[in-house]
Amino acid sequence: MSTAASPAMSPAATADIVDTAVAGQFTTLAKALQAAGLVDALKGSGPFTVFAPADAAFAKLPAGTLDTLLRDPKGELTKILTYHVVPGKVMAADITDGMTAKTLEGSTIKFRVKDGKVYVNGAQVTTADVPASNGVIHVIDGVLIPPKH
Repeated sequence: MSTAASPAMSPAATADIVDTAVAGQFTTLAKALQAAGLVDALKGSGPFTVFAPADAAFAKLPAGTLDTLLRDPKGELTKILTYHVVPGKVMAADITDGMTAKTLEGSTIKFRVKDGKVYVNGAQVTTADVPASNGVIHVIDGVLIPPKH
């Protein structure tokens, strides 16, 4: 699979998910987590699996979408962010085609494995198994939007 963790990351990570995100390519995600008041939750003991949109993924959203979400951080932004988090630690090797997982938001995400690549709701995992002290991060190339209830 072409989704190997960055060589700079050691398997025995000491930074939690939030600190790992802040140090990486996730400045927009970190800003959104802070605005939504989710930093402390993701600094908890976990374990958590986070499907983390890189900054480039947020840039693909329609113009003005992120600003609108940040103006109401306890509403739709919180739903979107918690839709990227699965309780427990799910490594890339654990993911099978057609598998589903319930997110912290309450809805289910669906995985697809095709040609050795992993997709979650259509977003491709571009870097898998980035270790954190309280779980694992998988970098994705899109922002996951939960279904309307």
